Parts: sequence; structure tokens; C-alpha cells
Amino acid sequence: MDYDALKAELKQTPKVWFVTGCAGFIGSNLVETLLTLDQSVVGLDNFSTGYPHNLDEVQQRVSREQWQCFTFVEGDIREPEVCQRLCSGVDYVLHQAALGSVPRSINDPLATNQSNIDGFLNMILAARQADVASFTYASSSAVYGDHSALPKVEEVIGTPLSPYAVTKYVNEVYAGVFAKTYDFNCVGLRYFNVFGPRQDPTGAYAAVIPKWAAAMLANEPVYINGDGETSRDFCFIDNVIQANLLAAHAVPEAKDQVYNVALGDRITLNELFRAMQVAMQHHGVAYAHEPVYRDFRAGDIRHSQADVAKAQRLLNYAPQYRVAAGIEETVAWYVEKFGL
Repeated sequence: MDYDALKAELKQTPKVWFVTGCAGFIGSNLVETLLTLDQSVVGLDNFSTGYPHNLDEVQQRVSREQWQCFTFVEGDIREPEVCQRLCSGVDYVLHQAALGSVPRSINDPLATNQSNIDGFLNMILAARQADVASFTYASSSAVYGDHSALPKVEEVIGTPLSPYAVTKYVNEVYAGVFAKTYDFNCVGLRYFNVFGPRQDPTGAYAAVIPKWAAAMLANEPVYINGDGETSRDFCFIDNVIQANLLAAHAVPEAKDQVYNVALGDRITLNELFRAMQVAMQHHGVAYAHEPVYRDFRAGDIRHSQADVAKAQRLLNYAPQYRVAAGIEETVAWYVEKFGL
């Protein structure tokens, strides 16, 4: 089933979804899409990296009737009883809650482990006990570690380069064990540099696109780690939403798998800087400064690009946004929210 057909089916037969990390960047966008499809959604967040204003924006963007189908619980995936209670009566789980960021994990590996491994185990155990139809979870391209070959294919990974990468790899191992031991339907999605509206531009661990957007709007320096020729497979949020919904409805042969979620392309940080500069100009913001280069960041890989053939073949994944279109929508959102 392709994405359009799936959305039409969901409109006709609403289900109950549980989104962890629902006040975060990816989680809130998932909640918004599900509500616009007239689904019932339970959301959990402890606001460690998510924000109430993300959910406020969702409420503004859906109808009153759709918003009434959303139930929010402030709580923590590190608490097993919370996970068990909220999984009850749920059809599909989209597990997004985690402490992201390679630098954060290097600075505080214990907290990263507690959220990303202990919390993951609490969630997958609760989902299995509740007999949900499927458990879709966020993994990461960080799992590829020091494996340098491009593009990245799911079956070949290297040695992890950060505590964060270790936690995401452990998630995949746990999911595989649950699938084989308990015949439980798990699908992992290895995200590659997701970006889009609501991605937090503040804080020490902000991702590159929101951080640069904020700097450009404030007419402040844009910093590039390294020489700017580091490349990434940047993936717009709508492509990630598509992958999650398709994964939740994966056919039997597509279950107990991990999939790259990306474009299957890459651009350098220097190219990204120019693309954002142009998008800013399209929205009335002239940023004339050149970037400031500094040291490479510890734990970062030099190049990253996904092979998305497996997701295309088994999930019917068909990314609808290229980088340029995604940058245009993203910059428009930041200009609206933070521009003068």
C-alpha cells in the first residue's frame, strides 16, 4: 500500500496511536499528521527536550474536533508503570522519545543510557504486554559508526563512535530479540539528519539547520565545524512522517527489520549554507556574512548517505521532499516564528 492509499484508509478506519516524545520536533509533527487524519492519539513527554509550545502549535493547526482526539500525559519512559498504563488499548506505538545528540551523549553517557536504553526497554515491554499491532521506533544513522562505505546499507554497520550510537544499536538488538522471542512486530527507522519546522534552534545541542536559521535571522555568525566539506543526507520531516506511518502498517515480510529513512543523497555543509542563504533571501532576509570555520566536532563522521532501496521495496517509502523544497518550508517557518 502506498502512502496516499494508507492515509485514505486511515481516514475511513481511525485507530489509536501512542506517540512518545510527542512534544518534540518529530513527535509533534507526527501527532499533527495523525490528528489531521482523524486518528485518536495518546502522547507522552517529560519536556526534557520537547516543549509545550510545540503542542500549542499543533492545536492551532488542527480542527477543534481533531484536537479533542488527543490525550497528553506528562511523564517519563523511564517509569515502567507509565509506559504500561498508556500502552493499554493502543493499536500502534511510534516511539520517538530519546535523548538525542552525539555531543550530549559524550558529555553525559549515563543520562543518555537511562533514556535511550532503559526507557526503550520499558516501552517495548509495555507494548508487547498490551499486544499492540506494531511497535515502530526511532533509530539513527549513528549506528553506522566508523563504517566509511557509501551509501549506507542496513546490513553493514561499523563500530559506534559515541554513547548515543551505542544506545541506538542496542535498541535495534532488543527489537530483534523481541521479534524472535515473542513474535512481536517491531520496525526500526534509522533517521538521517531530519530537519523541518519546530526543530529547536536553541541550546548547546541544537541541530545545524535550526541553529543556522536562528543565527541568520539574528544576523549573527554561522559556525561550521571543520572545513564545510562534511556531507550529510538531510531528510525533511514529512518524509519521516511517511516512513513512520508506512512502517506501522508493514506487511509481514517487512517486519522485524530496520530501514534507512533519508533521501539517498547528500550535500556538504557549505552547500547547505548557500541553500539556506538563498531561502532566507526568498523570505526577505538578507544574510551577507560568510561562515566561520572551527574545529571538527568529536564523534562526528565525515560523510553520510543512505541507500533507501530497502524502505522503497518493503515499505513503499517514496520521499516526497527533496532538500531544497524542505529548506524553503523550514526557513519560512523560522522567519514566521523568529524573524523581525
